[in-house]
Formats: sequence, structure tokens, C-alpha cells
Amino acid sequence: MNTKQDVAQRDNRTIETPALIPPIDVSEDDAGITVVADLPGASRDTLQIDVNGDTLTLEAPLELGAPAELQAVYAEVRAGRYRRSFTLSRELDTSRIEATLRDGVLTLRLPKLEQARPRRIEVQAN
Repeated sequence: MNTKQDVAQRDNRTIETPALIPPIDVSEDDAGITVVADLPGASRDTLQIDVNGDTLTLEAPLELGAPAELQAVYAEVRAGRYRRSFTLSRELDTSRIEATLRDGVLTLRLPKLEQARPRRIEVQAN
């Protein structure tokens, strides 16, 4: 049984728009990490890449480009945006992240901090 208080609490909740989680590939080398995300229909102007603490968030509205005069009879993609978040390692230099978007593919380069990179120590002989 619903009380007036239950209904009021339900009405006050914020409803977040559903989001598609883009597929990604992550690769690592000695200098850093590369993240490749598939974001078909996203544009460079509306893509948001945010770093807050140790969290990296990708978000972009999904622009399907369907003709306005047509109405979908069946649609598998209903979400109006992409969204994906990652927890970053502290060994990454978030101030030097590079991002490129080409043909719906986002490539992020996250370099490692200098002190986190592997280095070779030369042995001296006396």
C-alpha cells in the first residue's frame, strides 16, 4: 500500500537518463596507458572528458541522425548518451592526458608519471 509520503519520496527522486556504455580497449606500455573507446555518433564538440580525483569520466550525447519526418517502429538504441567512468591509477599523470576523436573512435593517451616509469640502473664496476 502506498502512502502519501511514499508517493512524495518517489516523485522527488531524480531520474537519470539511461546511457550506453561504450566498448573499450586498454593497452599499456612503459610510458603509459592507451584507452580506445567506440563512440559512433558522438561529436568532438559535445564530448566531455572529465577527471575528478582518481575518476575519469567520458560522456557524450548520442546523435543518431534519424530523419525528423520518420517515426521508429522498432529501435534497439533508446539511450540518448554515452557514459563510462574509470578509476585511474595514481601512477598516471592526469595533467597530460591527450584525446583524439576520429570517425567515432576516441583515443586517450594517459602517460605515467616520470617516477612511475621503469628505468634501468647501470651497475658501476670499481
